[in-house]
Amino acid sequence: MSGHDFDLVVIGAGSGGVRAARIAAGYGARVLIAEEFRVGGTCVVRGCVPKKLYVYASRFADDFADAAGFGWRLPAPPTFDWPSLVAAKEREITRLSGLYAANLEKAGVELVDSRAVVLGPQEILLVKQNRRVRARHILVATGGAPQRAPLVPGIEHAITSNEVFDMPTLPEAMLIVGGGYIAIEFASLLARLGVRVTVSMRADKPLRGFDDDLREGVANALTRAGVDLRCGVMPARLEKTAGGLLATLSDASALDVGAAMFATGRTPATAGLGLEGAGVALDRHGAVIVDSFSRTNVGSIYAVGDVTNRVNLTPVAIREGHAFADTVFGGKSVSVDHADIATAVFTTPELGTVGIGEEAAIAEYGDVDVYKTGFRPMRATLSGRDDRVMMKIVVDAASDRVVGVHILGEGAGEMAQLIGVAMKMRATKADFDATMAVHPTAAEELVTMRAPTTRHRRKG
Repeated sequence: MSGHDFDLVVIGAGSGGVRAARIAAGYGARVLIAEEFRVGGTCVVRGCVPKKLYVYASRFADDFADAAGFGWRLPAPPTFDWPSLVAAKEREITRLSGLYAANLEKAGVELVDSRAVVLGPQEILLVKQNRRVRARHILVATGGAPQRAPLVPGIEHAITSNEVFDMPTLPEAMLIVGGGYIAIEFASLLARLGVRVTVSMRADKPLRGFDDDLREGVANALTRAGVDLRCGVMPARLEKTAGGLLATLSDASALDVGAAMFATGRTPATAGLGLEGAGVALDRHGAVIVDSFSRTNVGSIYAVGDVTNRVNLTPVAIREGHAFADTVFGGKSVSVDHADIATAVFTTPELGTVGIGEEAAIAEYGDVDVYKTGFRPMRATLSGRDDRVMMKIVVDAASDRVVGVHILGEGAGEMAQLIGVAMKMRATKADFDATMAVHPTAAEELVTMRAPTTRHRRKG
């Protein structure tokens, strides 16, 4: 500790930074963590936690509509109160943020409410306190921030996914720009809360990078929910009006909306951190360049989570933060395997996926077998809802190893988590076939698909 105030200074008290700080402190390190906004980061405060709460709220619309098919009679049409949901969300994320802070205190971590700037390889300025501290190691865990792109006239009138959670009123109509999971999740949930949603995206289908069949299924589900999908169309201009905004799109159509949200991607939050002055290499997107152990090119500085732009998911940031602390302070050598990460998109119905899609598998393996099924879920047989479940298993034909599983339907995220265990253990299609089904469930289809629907083979 000679010449240093702390063994570790962490910049950013999101999921990855908090985990790293706690584990390092558990190994006996003296740790300071600096956070300029609220403890908990994107996930807890303005990301996955409040988003999932809003998704739950939106699904009651379907539940109420389906109830009659099961013999329930509601006394009057149900009504929804947006301010009540916002207030309930705020209470919950305040509780969670407090738990994060309390756990840091229990671990012996000093939590400082301040922006932090890197002054050098081992020196930090805590801006709010005008306090300089020296650390043997610095961990950057500042996450990402919404980007406002494309830069169209009037974009200053739009909001991002940071502000959408706290809109003072729920607009009657809303334009959402973007085709990624944030845009699509909000389109799905806001439509169920009664908003007339139009989605404008550059691509021909939502969710670029996901399996094509899933993308098609999500697009169809959004359309059934009343979402107006404008694929290949982007906003050209936003103008403030007495009632909200007039949005002119690139196809010359115009929309009167109460609000517009840009969800066209997120960028690593490295601006103004002083990293370049300290010699830390960034890529062209501003992400911190790190190796498999989260080390930068400066020996004392590390980075984890979305700020590195590797795999931008909360559990990944947590695992990276834990691995960093184990390696640097625990005397271990732990790197994170970023392959076969299970993930979910919380549309309704939701999407769960592990591994790679059909086209990517063909490119990587050549000989690929695809097993696919689609069916009406059991609940819809009485509710009368026009829902479909889609499941798909992608197999490397040479080894019989399952390299991708893709699910669209109720509980898809929960299924993907469990399938992720099997795929991490390199399960084969024969392993799936040997597994007994749980009946009646939707998930049983994953172990009862016997014949490939498609076989891809290398030509020649």
